[in-house]
Amino acid sequence: MSISLFDLTGKIALVTGGSHGLGMAVAIGLGKAGAKVVINGTSQERLEKAKADYKAEGLDVEVYRFDVTKEQEVINSLDAIEKEVGPIDILVNNAGIIKRIPMVDMPVEEWQQVIDVDLTAPFIVSRHLAKRLIARKSGGKIINMCSMMSELGRNTVGAYAAAKGGLKMLTKNMATEWARFNIQVNGIGPGYFATSQTAPIRVDGHPFNDFIIQRTPAGKWGDPSDLAGAAIFLSSKASDFVNGHILYVDGGILATIGKPSNEA
Repeated sequence: MSISLFDLTGKIALVTGGSHGLGMAVAIGLGKAGAKVVINGTSQERLEKAKADYKAEGLDVEVYRFDVTKEQEVINSLDAIEKEVGPIDILVNNAGIIKRIPMVDMPVEEWQQVIDVDLTAPFIVSRHLAKRLIARKSGGKIINMCSMMSELGRNTVGAYAAAKGGLKMLTKNMATEWARFNIQVNGIGPGYFATSQTAPIRVDGHPFNDFIIQRTPAGKWGDPSDLAGAAIFLSSKASDFVNGHILYVDGGILATIGKPSNEA
């Protein structure tokens, strides 16, 4: 198999929420595979810091501040990116939030905010990019950052799980409607990763750290760079006949019921 199947040279990739965490890891992977990377966020200060972080990785990214839940801001920003950078070939809907609140205590307003950011925003950004891809007859790639919570439940994350479950099915329906235009729409479902956000609980003896190590067949947290290969695959010619698929990058968690704590 030719390595050129995975070459993204000449492609332009927009990664929403790409200023930190897993979104940045995905964007770095796409950039190092040859894509010109554009990231978005709502904080100009964080975007400028991220630009410097990418520069340290040898990548010159473009940054655009807009709110993915605001349709007109999305339209205006896509227009600006096309004019100033070029037509977008790859979209990674990564921007997301989580609120850890028991459902009986969760105000409807906070529930709705999670749904807006994690489910409605990918619909808004994808539909407006798809219109452009269809008009150009260029084909394209859309990747939705789903989650294991689209398959499993967990205390206090009801809104997040509902949004990600919806995003999983939205991914399949986007693929169904847009495949005939040579647009592939797939999802990535990350497991538990070692990020700055999880650092406080990734210490020996912490109950959740021990739980994840025990629950994951790989016996460790994922490294954010582990997502890069999945993102490159789903963004490249190598996945041209892959559509409506959710690729779980979870160290095997979803493959097993788990193992007893005393098992070797």
